[in-house]
Amino acid sequence: MHSLRFTAESSSDGMVERDFVLGEVPGVLWSPASGADRAPLILVGHDGGKHKKHPAMTGRAQSFVNGCGAHVAVIDAPGHGDRPRTAFDERVKAALAEARAAGEPVGPIVRHHNARVAELALPEFRAALDALQELPEIGTDGPVGYFGIRMGTSIGVPLVAVEPRITAAVFGLHWPDDLAEKAKQVTVPVEFDMQWDDEHIPREAGLALFDAFASQEKTLHANAGRQGELPRFEVDSAVRFFARHLGRAATSQA
Repeated sequence: MHSLRFTAESSSDGMVERDFVLGEVPGVLWSPASGADRAPLILVGHDGGKHKKHPAMTGRAQSFVNGCGAHVAVIDAPGHGDRPRTAFDERVKAALAEARAAGEPVGPIVRHHNARVAELALPEFRAALDALQELPEIGTDGPVGYFGIRMGTSIGVPLVAVEPRITAAVFGLHWPDDLAEKAKQVTVPVEFDMQWDDEHIPREAGLALFDAFASQEKTLHANAGRQGELPRFEVDSAVRFFARHLGRAATSQA
């Protein structure tokens, strides 16, 4: 197994940011600036076309660090961020451009892309979790959560289905096609976000994926609006969710 190596460090807004590499996989770990031994760890899967330090990732990390006192880790998914693009990635990019230009649905392309990325990313996330838990400030005895919407859900559902160390998860904004069977294996508490007027994912599809989770505790958050209009206050809700299930008191203002 590859060892985790830190390559850069900076500090701002009450948290420490450390870039790392694990084999050929680049990632970033955010931690409370005041130190948080044996604090919870939250793994975050980024959306398609984004990367580990996209502003959405940095913003969520700050919310989880300051609101839950947690460590937050993101790795670049295959073909994203600082990782090389493959012929598959280029074909998907071209297919998306053609579909949008022709006014055709992009959902089938996105689902195929996300399923392939998830297949490759799952062992990488498990290896990252192994390496992160070797750090003295995290350890193997602390709780672990997962947050990911859109492609982050495509990665996260199969991951949580097979990874017993993850004890709570936030998902959302995805079709059930490639995920429903895996969702039936997820029994940890789940918070699920969907947009009632999503232009890509039919309402019935979002509800079907939520229904597939076998969790005894699962909460559906359905907001009015299109896919890109997911309210920012859902991050505050995720902070409270993780604080409740990972054992740290939330300080976020709802």
